[in-house]
Amino acid sequence: MFDDEPGRPQRGGRGTVTAGPSGRSKALLVTGAVLLVLFLILTGLSSFWTERLWFVSVDYGSVFTTLLLTRITLFAVFGLVMALVVALNMWLAYRYRPTFRPPSPEQTSLERYREAVAPMRKWLVLGIALLMGAFAGTSAAGQWRNYLLWRNGGSFDRSDPYFSRDVGFFVFDLPAYHYVVDFVMAAAVVGLMAAAVVHYLYGGIRLQPGSDRLSGAAQVQLSVLLGVFVLAKGVDYWIDRYDLLTDSSGLITGMTYTAENAELPAKEILAAIAVICAVLFFVNVWRRTWILPGVGLGLLLLSAVLLGLVWPGLVQRFQVTPTEADREEPYIQANIDATRDAYQLEDTVVEPYTAESDVAGEQLAAAAIGAEGIRLVDPAVVPPTFEQSQQVRGYYSVPPVLDVDRYPVNGIERDMVLGVRELNQAGISEGSQNWQNLHTVYTHGYGVIAAFGNQRPASNDEAISGASSGDGLAFAEQDLPPRGELTDQSPDGYEGRIYFGENSPSYSIVGKASEDADDVELDLPSGTESSDGSDATNTYDGADGVSVGNLFNKLLYAVKFGEPNIVLSGRVNENSKILYDRDPALRVEKVAPWLTVDSDPFPAVIDGRVQWILDGYTLSDRFPQSEKESFDEMTDDSLANDNQFQTLPTDEVNYIRNAVKATVDAYDGTVRLYAWDESDPMLDAWMSAFPDTVEPRSAISDELMDHLRYPEDMFKAQRYQLAPYHVTDASDFYEANDRWEVPADPNDGRFLQPPYRLSLPQEDGADDVFSLTSVYTPVNRENLASFVSVDADAAEDEYGTIRIRRLPSTSQVPGPAQIANAIGSDTGVTALTLPLENSGATVVRGNLLTVPVAGQLLYVQPIYALRSAGEGNFPVLRYVAVSFGQDSVGVGETLGEALYDVLSLPGDPPDTQDDPGGEDPGGQDPQEGNAGGGGGEPTGTVNEQIRDLLDQADQAFTDAQEALDAGDLQGYQDANDNAQDLIEQAIELSEGGGGGTDGAAGGSTDGATGGGDAEN
Repeated sequence: MFDDEPGRPQRGGRGTVTAGPSGRSKALLVTGAVLLVLFLILTGLSSFWTERLWFVSVDYGSVFTTLLLTRITLFAVFGLVMALVVALNMWLAYRYRPTFRPPSPEQTSLERYREAVAPMRKWLVLGIALLMGAFAGTSAAGQWRNYLLWRNGGSFDRSDPYFSRDVGFFVFDLPAYHYVVDFVMAAAVVGLMAAAVVHYLYGGIRLQPGSDRLSGAAQVQLSVLLGVFVLAKGVDYWIDRYDLLTDSSGLITGMTYTAENAELPAKEILAAIAVICAVLFFVNVWRRTWILPGVGLGLLLLSAVLLGLVWPGLVQRFQVTPTEADREEPYIQANIDATRDAYQLEDTVVEPYTAESDVAGEQLAAAAIGAEGIRLVDPAVVPPTFEQSQQVRGYYSVPPVLDVDRYPVNGIERDMVLGVRELNQAGISEGSQNWQNLHTVYTHGYGVIAAFGNQRPASNDEAISGASSGDGLAFAEQDLPPRGELTDQSPDGYEGRIYFGENSPSYSIVGKASEDADDVELDLPSGTESSDGSDATNTYDGADGVSVGNLFNKLLYAVKFGEPNIVLSGRVNENSKILYDRDPALRVEKVAPWLTVDSDPFPAVIDGRVQWILDGYTLSDRFPQSEKESFDEMTDDSLANDNQFQTLPTDEVNYIRNAVKATVDAYDGTVRLYAWDESDPMLDAWMSAFPDTVEPRSAISDELMDHLRYPEDMFKAQRYQLAPYHVTDASDFYEANDRWEVPADPNDGRFLQPPYRLSLPQEDGADDVFSLTSVYTPVNRENLASFVSVDADAAEDEYGTIRIRRLPSTSQVPGPAQIANAIGSDTGVTALTLPLENSGATVVRGNLLTVPVAGQLLYVQPIYALRSAGEGNFPVLRYVAVSFGQDSVGVGETLGEALYDVLSLPGDPPDTQDDPGGEDPGGQDPQEGNAGGGGGEPTGTVNEQIRDLLDQADQAFTDAQEALDAGDLQGYQDANDNAQDLIEQAIELSEGGGGGTDGAAGGSTDGATGGGDAEN
């Protein structure tokens, strides 16, 4: 109340006139608004222009241009049409407003709204039209996939069985037609609403009782708009007929008896009624009566209920349900054929497999021991071992699940478990985690770490000088700098720097001001020298990277990453580049946004470079009559990786092709796409839409071909569908008496058991086949139904062949859950793992593998020990448990010992071989030790002696209980002491034969390999 009068100028202390409070507020508001607009413009420009710069830096600028132009075109066309429809209808409603409005309370209340609207009428019309156009344009821009497929799609050279339309019509054309029809209906509705509001505001529509509720102009305009909407609905009913072939609401996906005999004719009848109803609305332009259009619209609504809901329900209930098997048989058969075609299951090889053989025990053991692919190293368990043994520094790490590949060693393909030593900035000491270190010094990882998958060292120790068996693993590639021992083609090593990987920093700035300037990027840990004699630091000189040498780019990226140091730091010079979007899956998803990338990229050393190899899929949910399922559900298991960059056009799919193999160079980020399934019509369409982005299959080098493998997500989707669709007879399929399912992971029952990569031994003695494997159990049962695999080596002619070894329906071969339970409850296994647990270690059970060997099915499970206390712990392979699908379980420190145990074979297994580490990890000879308690000299293997001691202890406890029941306290005490003594002897024997509990718990490398002296 004491302020000066508003607007009065005030004199400053020096006699100058200053603006009042309101003037300052306005200036601040204007300044704030300008700054906000500039910030929004700069943010939008930063996002757009840096995206363009990224695409240009990876030589895929044409993809960015095509996407941009396509989206802009769709936005402009559909947005402009919607804006014109809205504006035209509002203008027509105003242009033909009544010149005379009878006075009424309704019109009196509307008058003040008309007066308020009058000064800004044109701007209001323009604003509403543009707003509706923006909504429509944004929706249309999201339809770029459907538009490009419609524009570039061709033929599948196969027709559906009901409309005789080429499959290409359903996959390429139908989604675009649906969108156009839906857009027309939406435009008619929005235009109708806009016209109705204007007519009401200016008296063309009166809600109060009276003789004329609608003016003539309003009646004409609304009749036309309603006629357009109903006509478009008729077209929608007509094209909805084709959706019956991909509808998943019935017994199967696709056409059913009810769909063909009730829903299909219903949609045709409704389409005809809709056309008649539309004609009545158009006729109403001249007749000016709502009776006939109203009757027509009511008939359409009533018909939609009766024909669309009631009639199909009656047909299903009274015609189909009583004899469903007979009625649905031809439709089920069509669904089976289409599903097997869409998921590439038609060439599946099914062979009977009894899982029984007359092979002698010694021959069976020899066949299993000689199998190259019985992998004892679990890729999901040993990453901590890789890290603790090979990370060298805390700022290196490996993926949580390692990969399996094959490399030649002495001319023999060997299964390897490997991972990339990536940068882990979280491992840098907190005091050193500043901007310069995180983004200009610690920029990349280094090298590949690989271990032999079956623990077996090379046949010639000198061939791989770096192979060692410490920490429970026989490493084939280790240490820094890498020696390049994974490939014979790189005698001088390979480029080990990993700038692009799954755990790369969000962005790094590389490059130095001049040739003479010091390198600042940490290349190798202090005290390490690379193979070419370079220092422990380096400067990136790869192809990828966006220049940030000028102020404009610096400013854009400072805004993009919210980091002013990009502009202010002296580390960013005229030669600097910025590396970002470095995850291999993300890079492939961006340059090929029409692909769905497999969730498991894997590294390979090829031509002296580390290359990430990825598989890309073309997916559709429009393949007629094929079974539709969630892609996430089909590919989910206990090891599934959630691909955060995955771009699925829809999660529900019923067609999949491994269309593309892609590589990403781990050093310079180069992305290359190769056409793989060149018969895929969807790939042809996308290659036409994005020309010169996919190279032909012939461009794949031989060395790259040697490392291409069958993709996991593809196999998971196929095994999911094969579970019911291995049945090819419609009657059997309907009865579901031979339906299978993928069993739960025995180590984690919440998820399905993942597929495993193994080199499978062949019954005819041929070379092992690198395969992706899984098993089936009958639905709601735990026994095994079949073993399924796919030939996974892309260099072989049989690549992609799915093979099912089907067990007899009368067999009772235990499944994974039953075998896991048998192993967990086996007294021999307990005798060996109990001392580990008593010493403070945690027993970790590895993947339970199923391997066909010599006509039988062999289950193999590695058992690891992990010390619970302290830091820096890692699992160490201690034992191997095996079973041939029977009640008996064998266990030993090596595969050979376990096999001899389960087969009750005398003597030592013929798989002993000096470990390249030069030390026998077994600790004590199996034949030595004191069994005790049994009288006489101990005989048999260590495991047999331990079992004998435990059996004696069990009998002693029984004797003690009997003595107690009889009141013989002295006898009870003697028997109980004897039992305790026997248990202690068993524990001592176990510790002596196993190399000591310290090593078992991961605290020692001596005696920890579980197979160093055995070739397993």
